[in-house]
Amino acid sequence: MFVLREVFDLGYDEIAEAVDKSPAAVRQIAHRARAHVAARRPRGVASAAETRRTVEAFQRAVETGDLQRLLDILAPDVVLLTDGGGVVPAALAPVVGADQVAHVLGRIAAAMSLQPTQVNGDPALIVRLGGEIDTVMAMRIDDGLITGLYAVRNPEKLSHLERETTLRR
Repeated sequence: MFVLREVFDLGYDEIAEAVDKSPAAVRQIAHRARAHVAARRPRGVASAAETRRTVEAFQRAVETGDLQRLLDILAPDVVLLTDGGGVVPAALAPVVGADQVAHVLGRIAAAMSLQPTQVNGDPALIVRLGGEIDTVMAMRIDDGLITGLYAVRNPEKLSHLERETTLRR
C-alpha cells in the first residue's frame, strides 16, 4: 500500500478497492508505513571531532569496564555483528540493544588493549590480546552515539590487516 500511494500516487479509494480494504484502513496502513520508513532513515553524519570524541569515550568505557559510560555512548538500538569465520568464537546472530551489546563488550574487556584506527574509511578499534590482533571493531556513529559495531575476528581476514597495500591507478 505504501508503494502504491507514495511511488505510484494512487488514491486511497483506488488502493482500497485493489486490496479489498476500506479507505480508512488503507490510510492508517500507509501512515504507519511512512512512520516506519522515516524512523529507519540514517541519523545525522558525525563530524570528525565528534567521531574522535565518541571513539575515545567508547575506548575508555570498554577499557575500564564502566558499564554506565558504555551505555551512555551506545544508541538504544545499537547492533553488534561479529565475524569469526567459523574458526574463532563469535556471536552467531546480531546482538541488538545497548544493554545486550554492553553486556557482551563487558565480558571481553579484561586483558585487552585497544588502538584507534580507520577501516574502510570508518572509525575502528584494533583489539589486541597478548600483543596479538584478536579483533577489529568498526563503528558506525550517528549523532554522537554508536549505532553499529562490526567485530571481525576471522583470522584469515585479520591476517591482511598488518600487510602494506600498494595502491595503483
